[in-house]
Amino acid sequence: MIVAGTEYTVEPVRRLAGSLSVPPDKSISHRAVILASLAKGQTHVRRCLLADDCRRTLTAFARLGAAVEPVPSRLNGAEGDIVIRGCAMRLSAPDGPLDMGNSGTSMRLLLGVLAGQAFDSTLIGDASLSSRPMRRVVDPLRQMGAEINGCDGANHAPLTVRGGTLRGIDYHMPVTSAQVKSAILLAGLFADGVTAVHEPTPTRDHTERMLPLFGVAPETEHGWARVRGGAMLKAPDAPFTVPGDFSSAAFWLVAGSIVPESELVIRGVGFNPTRTAALAILTRMGAFIEPPCGAPGAGRMEISGDFQVAGRPLNGTVIEGVEVAQAIDELPILMVAACCAHGRTVIRSAEELRVKETDRITSMVTGLSRMGARIQAERDDVIIEGPATLIGCDVDSFGDHRTAMSLLIAGLVAAGRTRVHGVECIGISYPNFLDTLRQLTR
Repeated sequence: MIVAGTEYTVEPVRRLAGSLSVPPDKSISHRAVILASLAKGQTHVRRCLLADDCRRTLTAFARLGAAVEPVPSRLNGAEGDIVIRGCAMRLSAPDGPLDMGNSGTSMRLLLGVLAGQAFDSTLIGDASLSSRPMRRVVDPLRQMGAEINGCDGANHAPLTVRGGTLRGIDYHMPVTSAQVKSAILLAGLFADGVTAVHEPTPTRDHTERMLPLFGVAPETEHGWARVRGGAMLKAPDAPFTVPGDFSSAAFWLVAGSIVPESELVIRGVGFNPTRTAALAILTRMGAFIEPPCGAPGAGRMEISGDFQVAGRPLNGTVIEGVEVAQAIDELPILMVAACCAHGRTVIRSAEELRVKETDRITSMVTGLSRMGARIQAERDDVIIEGPATLIGCDVDSFGDHRTAMSLLIAGLVAAGRTRVHGVECIGISYPNFLDTLRQLTR
């Protein structure tokens, strides 16, 4: 393997073997920081992800009055233990715009929090984030009484939030999005009455699972999640440990499946049933994966465990409906698995992939096509005929961390060298990915 600036070159391997751990869960780390910053008292968060996206959330809340130790500017490494003394639901006005970088989670969830504060604030982001749609969050917050202004009718950052009195609403989400759901529930903590959100298909439920740790028990039933405003979040008595990120583990689940004779153990991975649709998809394709025993039921806290994966022939499948929503972050690496599988794989109605850090349908179809895959997009469907004989070549990340990592995994089974340009974006979610890849392929 060759590292040169922002490029990384990978060569084919005959086998992957060993054990590894993955970074702490990004979604859970964001929410732990947010709830701890709002809570009364001191929260100890163990194994918080310190990749760039989560640092944006940490830095924002430090500027909003939460006391974070160590301070964000002194944090080093991919993960760490932090202690946050919260603001007892009353944040302080920042001294300037809050920069969310490339983090859509940070921007959308902070919109919900800031809508209920007694000051004005402005959220900005990089060029990629500023092109991503925000009306899906802004519209329901406006219905709750928030005043939010920005580009294109507040669909794009920069966005200015004039905090004030909110009222609870019943909201049927037209778009399946855990970020939208969480933003509304967070705003609901500051609203008069009950705020209820209905999602058309189930999405990750980390916010609902974490709120009881802080003394607020949302009601969840039949696709609805409800919170009553006016409650005081309280810091939990015991430290909270963030489990390993399943979306990060998915790269190794696929790598261990498509590289013949591989045997991998992936340690300490979160096993939330709203996050593991990719596991069911891979198993249906014929992958040999042993997940941890048991899983948390509805309303219970997160659990984690070890996954074991071994190389096996795969078969094509159809991914649609709820699986698309629940495996949205894993779809790029599942496209790589489909290129190695026998038969046709179809991913239907994956339009949400087009509004991520980049248009992931375009980035993956472009990259895998250059490598010789028989892959095409028809509107928001992706159709893949396998198995393909992949050939190493120069491909681009399109500035997207999941695209970059997926194409590097594809390079493990491609003939010749695969050079991925723009790998610096991997630090958004998985700072140690290249180190782990290098260790496994020595």
